[in-house]
Amino acid sequence: MNNWQKVYTSLIGHQAEIVKGVLETHGIPAVVMNRKDSSYHFGHFEVLVPADNTIEALKIISDEINFK
Repeated sequence: MNNWQKVYTSLIGHQAEIVKGVLETHGIPAVVMNRKDSSYHFGHFEVLVPADNTIEALKIISDEINFK
């Protein structure tokens, strides 16, 4: 995971999973990292992609994903 970059952060796990799925449909490998503390329930979820795909992933996220 040393060569992976964070491209999305959310407090809601299913939103991070949706972002991961959209990126994967575009051929970009993605993983969701759960950064929530299990005892106190604070933290977030991160979507990571290989560093070489960072710019493309950020463009896809900004163009295709809106949770509002």
